[in-house]
Amino acid sequence: MGFFQDALVRFNRVVMSYAGDAVFMQAAVSAAANVIVADGDTDEEEIEAALVSMRANPILEKSYDTLALERALFEALARAELRAGRLENLQQVAAIADRPQEQRQHVFLIAADVADKGGITESEHKALDELAKALDVDKATLLG
Repeated sequence: MGFFQDALVRFNRVVMSYAGDAVFMQAAVSAAANVIVADGDTDEEEIEAALVSMRANPILEKSYDTLALERALFEALARAELRAGRLENLQQVAAIADRPQEQRQHVFLIAADVADKGGITESEHKALDELAKALDVDKATLLG
């Protein structure tokens, strides 16, 4: 087996090992939800950006259809309307803190894609700071 085929087989095994990974999915939707509500306005463009970004992730794309992601995102958004819910969302994000850096970065970047819609506000920067800390990723590098 050639190098490329071997790498592809290993990649597929990794993706399949996380297929249906509800913890990863909850981290992604929770991160996105906290950024969406950060500025006090639940914008349809931000919701769409979150869904597009999640569908672009190979783990989520193989594991969940758009309806399942949308349903989970709206549940996370409902939680995020209250402080306790935003804390719960942040705990969902922190649940993947021991995962490989690439996965933690993907969750952060999903949230960053949401914040990019209309420019990142001060309140969205604060939410991204909290997410970066929970995920142990470098916000400045990932936004750069």
